[in-house]
Amino acid sequence: MTKPQIVWLRRDLRMADNPALYAAAQQGPVIAVYVLDDECAKGHTYGGASRWWLHHSLESLSKSLGSRNARLILRRGDAVEELAKLAEETGAETVHANRHYEPWWRKAQGALAEELDLKLYDGNYLTPPGSVTTGSGTQYKIYTPFSKASLAQFPPRDVLPEPETLSSPDKWPVSDALEDWQLLPTKPDWAGGIRTFWEVGEAAAHERLAWWENHVEDYDEARNLPSVEKTSQLSPHLHFGEISPVQIWHALKHSRSDGWRTYEKELIWRDYAQNAIAQFPAYASTNYREDYDKLNWRDPHSDKAAARDLKAWQDGKTGYPIVDAGMRQLYQTGWMHNRVRMITASFLIKHLLIDWREGEKWFWDTLVDADYASNATNWQWTAGTGVDSNMFVRIMAPLSQSEKFDGAAYICEYVPELADLSEPYIHDPEEHGCLPKAYPAKVIGHKEARERALSAYKAMKGE
Repeated sequence: MTKPQIVWLRRDLRMADNPALYAAAQQGPVIAVYVLDDECAKGHTYGGASRWWLHHSLESLSKSLGSRNARLILRRGDAVEELAKLAEETGAETVHANRHYEPWWRKAQGALAEELDLKLYDGNYLTPPGSVTTGSGTQYKIYTPFSKASLAQFPPRDVLPEPETLSSPDKWPVSDALEDWQLLPTKPDWAGGIRTFWEVGEAAAHERLAWWENHVEDYDEARNLPSVEKTSQLSPHLHFGEISPVQIWHALKHSRSDGWRTYEKELIWRDYAQNAIAQFPAYASTNYREDYDKLNWRDPHSDKAAARDLKAWQDGKTGYPIVDAGMRQLYQTGWMHNRVRMITASFLIKHLLIDWREGEKWFWDTLVDADYASNATNWQWTAGTGVDSNMFVRIMAPLSQSEKFDGAAYICEYVPELADLSEPYIHDPEEHGCLPKAYPAKVIGHKEARERALSAYKAMKGE
């Protein structure tokens, strides 16, 4: 009988348009395996919100495989060691996997290739790192030329169907029980809001895409309005690979709207972020622009006032309603509206003068779509420290942003202490003299914060 083919799954938890699974199914009995390796990523082991999503995504995929007389094998430990053990147990010689670009997975892929026949496929991006290059053959560092070059290469590859059949090995290897991994919170169970907000799994991802097909045309304008639910909310499905960007692109490619063209560029930004970490693996922990190593950040580990401000930001109690609404939405649902992500990130960095890496860590733990590349790229863009980034001296004004982008209903939903206030008072109740007793005063005034940030920047520059 043909030897079993191991399919090593990570952030590609789907049946359709899964190149590794599709190729393995053509060559023999399939053993699909997910290894929970909590050591390889070190400081970027999955956070609490991601672990919640992972549990339900694995549960969903296991059911899909089970309906095709296949199984999802679960192992815990060093991924390379566990895959080598599995190969020895089953007589498999080949491992099929979709290529990943996080530094720990690149290291693991290299180590595994020395142990077994590892076949890697491109399955998670429209234009994987290395496929879009400059005229001299180097990778792009700046988003705009990268985006233009990507668009010039489109269409992306065709969507792969689910394997028509999945044959089984003579004997199934031993698998962990998902419940034993204890990915779900229990004491306390803080995931009630996340459960209410999300449906998880491949079927849920396609249901969301079907909804998005009818709304993407509004995206160009509506994406900036947190009170209007007109964003795709496909990001966690994309992150865990319950749906691929290729599937999304082909589903929406017939649209001729400005909304689709803007959304397409968001998908390209996701590819760009992978392109960045492929060139700069430590991007989530190291300033690309070394000048910023000299910036005098307020350190919450040694400065009590900075620690207090960081906690206020995390808890959504800064006295800036749009910031607080965003941070509370994050804690309740594991997700935050894109425009508000920019506002809250800018506030931490420039109003509180706290290092962007503190924000990256918090988002990593609390976002269900926490992605190493995207999270780091977005934080470094906001901080002005990245290879392609906003200027530090461009300081976002959260109060005017709230009013400009019609954040009143959003604030009402997530900051109930302010729900009785009408516009324009709800955007800045302290300024209008109607601050409720249950809501805090600003941790710092906008003008004072701006001057402090600019002063720190000038000192860094030696001005």
